[in-house]
Amino acid sequence: MTFKFIRWTGVALAAVLIPASAAFAAPAPQPSASSDAAALDQANQRIGDLDARVDALEAELQASEQRAAKDHDAIGASAGALSGWWSNTSISGRMYWDFSNIDQDVNHVRTGTANGTAFDIKRFYIGIDHKFDDVFSANVTTDFTYDSSTGVNQLFIKKAYVQAKVNDALVVRVGSADMPWIPFVEDIYGFRFVENTLTDRIKVGNSADWGANVSGKLFDNVVNYSFSVVNGAGYKKANVFRTNGPDVEGRVNLNFGHFVFGVGGYLGKFGQQFGTALHHEFSRYDAIAAYTDSDFRVGVEYFDSRNASSVTSPLTPSGQTDHEDGVGGFASYNVTSQWSLFGRYDYAQKHLHPNSGAFSPEMPNDYYNIGINWEPIKIVDFSLVYKHEDEKGNFATSNLSAGAALTTKTNYNEIGIFGQVRW
Repeated sequence: MTFKFIRWTGVALAAVLIPASAAFAAPAPQPSASSDAAALDQANQRIGDLDARVDALEAELQASEQRAAKDHDAIGASAGALSGWWSNTSISGRMYWDFSNIDQDVNHVRTGTANGTAFDIKRFYIGIDHKFDDVFSANVTTDFTYDSSTGVNQLFIKKAYVQAKVNDALVVRVGSADMPWIPFVEDIYGFRFVENTLTDRIKVGNSADWGANVSGKLFDNVVNYSFSVVNGAGYKKANVFRTNGPDVEGRVNLNFGHFVFGVGGYLGKFGQQFGTALHHEFSRYDAIAAYTDSDFRVGVEYFDSRNASSVTSPLTPSGQTDHEDGVGGFASYNVTSQWSLFGRYDYAQKHLHPNSGAFSPEMPNDYYNIGINWEPIKIVDFSLVYKHEDEKGNFATSNLSAGAALTTKTNYNEIGIFGQVRW
């Protein structure tokens, strides 16, 4: 150590300088033995003081080195923990947008604020996934959209769940998570950024809800299943009140090569608060068959539902129940690696059924779109799309509000550029 060298150097210097100082001092009477002893004691005392100071400096240096080592370890541990957290965390995003012109008339009169040209952000999702270990993980996904009820943009929590993946056959999610049917069909359809899938467009289902979900893949992914027990009001309403009972939705699908066959269903009260007079229960049955490969996909979806708008209708002669059903077909073909053609047609109908009589006249809804899509890179799509929708009655959809009367006729046309960005 440096201080040990200084210590012994000081001792050597003292041994040399003390006799030298005595030799070159002014002439004086010869010292006695007692005075020599006193001088030596004084020199030893000074050396002892210097030695003590060196020891103190050495101790302080050692303590400083120990503190620096501990700080280094602490900083390294913190950096390691932070690195471990971020290495197990991913951030994703997806935006649906369009720049289009809408031409809509009601009873052959072109009125309403829906008409005109605008740039719209239909959806903007930001998702954060974190993996705690091989079993547990969590997800939070925000949803930015325009809320027509308030007239302003809104930010919602679409998904917020904790997941336990025991194995591929058993995955449990608690919180707000994907429902079994709509996201499943969206993945098969492939053009959600252009339009909602059939049951979502007709507003007889939710894409996510608060509750619990169990899903899994069996027999080398030949059989898939998903079942949810939820509040029933959708992800935009994380119910702070108690409901009359949970809603349930389920799906089972079979995968044979490029073929997919699925069935599902929903039963519940749509999240009605406890104490609300409930006279009907909503039910929906679903089915889909599709073929998908890297260049071509085609599919058909069907649903049949009861009481979508009649859960709280009283059982009196003036009360009404309702019945909705619909079928939709879609197809797309990749002409090249970047260009594809696509189209879709939906037909749905709604009946109101007074308890004292027969069904009301049919209220039909026709919808189709056709377009060409350009995908310059895998995360970006641009589609030139034409949409048409017409209906009769008070049939609310993603594009149209319910008519004022059963005889209301609405005609809707839209053309523009639709796109998505995802990462």
